[in-house]
Amino acid sequence: MTLSVGTSAPNFTLKTKTPEGLSEVTLSSHKGESSVVLLFFPFAFTGVCTEETCSVRDDLSSYENLNAKVYGLSVDSPFAQEAMALKENLNFPLLSDFNKEVSSEYGVLYEDFIGFKGVCKRSAFVISKDGDITFAWSSDDPKQLPDFNAIKEAL
Repeated sequence: MTLSVGTSAPNFTLKTKTPEGLSEVTLSSHKGESSVVLLFFPFAFTGVCTEETCSVRDDLSSYENLNAKVYGLSVDSPFAQEAMALKENLNFPLLSDFNKEVSSEYGVLYEDFIGFKGVCKRSAFVISKDGDITFAWSSDDPKQLPDFNAIKEAL
């Protein structure tokens, strides 16, 4: 079951990859500092996922003006995510949930997605500076994008 508004966001540490190398991002490092937007997506390099990440790229200043950090998450390897980020000139980190632990904990993992086991559902969460979920959305339709205006309103 997808986590709901009012729930404390489970902490995690995930890897991201840039040309400088692998690094880790820990959710709790933002506590008291900024809100966080988590955007789970099924696969790197697919049409709707590229549309979603590029729309966030083009509007990242709106999130920054609301004192929010944005992260994309998928079960792709950090190396595939880096290739996508470089190709699409993404200006926010993509986090690899390769072991599928965070997607499971947030309740946004397909059991079976077109024959693939354990793929992220397209989902969005806003986590307050206090670490509580203030927006939660998940769709079984991978073509449906989150309501970015509602995300910003939750910030």
